[in-house]
Amino acid sequence: MVPGSSPSTNGGSGGGEPGPAARPFRRRRRNRHGRGLRGELLPAHLAGSRTRAERFDDWVMESAQRLERLWGEDIQTYQFIVQEIPDGLEELVRRGGAVPLASSSAGSGPRPPVITIYRRPVESTARGLVPVNELIHDVVVEQLASLKGMDPESIDPTYGRFRPL
Repeated sequence: MVPGSSPSTNGGSGGGEPGPAARPFRRRRRNRHGRGLRGELLPAHLAGSRTRAERFDDWVMESAQRLERLWGEDIQTYQFIVQEIPDGLEELVRRGGAVPLASSSAGSGPRPPVITIYRRPVESTARGLVPVNELIHDVVVEQLASLKGMDPESIDPTYGRFRPL
């Protein structure tokens, strides 16, 4: 813009509005042909807009709800936690140990029993072989069975149906 000239004589939009170079980037970014800024690609209420971590959390809750239908109120005493990776994973891998998919700890006193599912190891194990939500359910069933001292098949009769032979 030439100093001392008005926007209407400089090829601006007229009407006293500053030209495109004077507007901030955000305002002129997607305002071509008067359309304004574009909205989100997927609205928040659609499943595709959720992150992998949010979907994983939902699958863990669905697994707990499936077990609640089988076992009733007893499952509500358990606490389900999702963690990205196990603590001390680097040391475990360095020693050549297998990466755990989950862990569990029995409750003591007022503290409830806790089942912790590790998101990254479960996702990498399921990659292409098993649906992630079914592997999550199998892992939750295994942990619950170890806490109760039972076989996984007695916890949920559908246990292991998606595992490759």
